[in-house]
Amino acid sequence: MSSQNPTARIHPDAVIGPGVIIGDFAIVEQDVTIGAGTILEPHVYVKRWTTLGERNRISAGTVLGTDPLDKNFTGARSYLRIGDDNTIREHYTISRGTAPESETVVGNGNYIMTSGHIAHNCRIGNRTVIASCALVAGYVEVEDDAFISGGVVIHQYSRIGRLAMIAGNTRVNSDAPPFFLYADYNIAAKGLNLIGLKRAGLTAEDIRALKLAYRLLFRSNLKLEEALTRIDSEIPTEHTRHLTAFIRSSKRGICRP
Repeated sequence: MSSQNPTARIHPDAVIGPGVIIGDFAIVEQDVTIGAGTILEPHVYVKRWTTLGERNRISAGTVLGTDPLDKNFTGARSYLRIGDDNTIREHYTISRGTAPESETVVGNGNYIMTSGHIAHNCRIGNRTVIASCALVAGYVEVEDDAFISGGVVIHQYSRIGRLAMIAGNTRVNSDAPPFFLYADYNIAAKGLNLIGLKRAGLTAEDIRALKLAYRLLFRSNLKLEEALTRIDSEIPTEHTRHLTAFIRSSKRGICRP
């Protein structure tokens, strides 16, 4: 059985899983699915064509499935799909996709703090942290375990790699390869995200290889493809292969002088 406050407005066609708690004055529109054990705090608004998985906690004043902030949006059906075990704190907005039948996707186990926005067609991985007042523009991709600090602004189509950490108030206007720490007003690499790497269980040997990769990329004055070739040939590990594949697939270019 779900628990719905009498002041909440739930469309009869919405699919509400067992154990869902819906707080005061929350609104759930039609064509919405909410998975088992999810909690909607007071004044949460879940708009049409949004799917929430299980055990999510959505805090007061959050709006999910908003129309895209995009002049090209025609009003056609598009989607917001959110996985399991996410926490989304107060006064947050996440938009659906812009093109018909397109989608914005948020994975599992993410911790998303207050007063920010994830725009249309973003793809957010698993176990990320997105701190308060961060703004994520359209078509951004964030890989698993990334940490985006408060006040960060991310330009559309940018990508942030796995276990990357972006320091507060940084402007991300190019791709941020995985495993590294970034700061400054215009994003710049500052070294490895050592705390994050250790928490994720990377070994000392894994970290040593990534340190060498960082030096080749950012401290060697090598051309980019030469640095990538040396990383692949001299220190081939699971993580360095992911790093070089991420960089080679970049369309915006990485934040490298």
